[in-house]
Amino acid sequence: MDSKTNYRYGVDYKLYTKKGEKEILEEETEKGQPFRFLSGFGMVLDDFEKNVTALEVGGEFDFVVPVERAYGEYDERGLIELDKELFTIDGKFDSENVAEGRIIQLQNAEGQQFPGLVVTVAEKVKVDLNHPLAGKTLHFEGKVVEKEEASPQEIQAMVAHLTGGGCGGCGGSCSSCSDEGCSGCSGCEK
Repeated sequence: MDSKTNYRYGVDYKLYTKKGEKEILEEETEKGQPFRFLSGFGMVLDDFEKNVTALEVGGEFDFVVPVERAYGEYDERGLIELDKELFTIDGKFDSENVAEGRIIQLQNAEGQQFPGLVVTVAEKVKVDLNHPLAGKTLHFEGKVVEKEEASPQEIQAMVAHLTGGGCGGCGGSCSSCSDEGCSGCSGCEK
């Protein structure tokens, strides 16, 4: 593969985590809805990209990513408590969106947004900032179902996204954009 060429991959996969000797299915793509990413932009774990991009369409993969090469160890310091007043709208606590088990978007002083999982809502809101797969060994198995050279528009949209320009002008209407953000704009229609 030409390392200077970016490709759009589509993969069908299952992701398992290990709990002792048992594997637990964490997620899998839906039939006809492959996971898509552009190579060379750091959109996926390094080990995932390395294993998938070594294959052509039809190629199957089955590999394990250890904790330290995945999302790292679970860090108790990632549990924080926030004042409920941070989540008030018109003087009322936003209980519809800030509820146990919900993922909420937070923002730091520099304006960077990041997700947090609401653990409990009591006098304060306890939020877990760890990645949901932190502390877990990941086992991926699946198949490459698409591989096409990325178009200049896809590359431009990705660069815009990575440099803070959002989804390259699609206004959140591309198939890769949602309320949780843009996952690469591979489906942008300009």
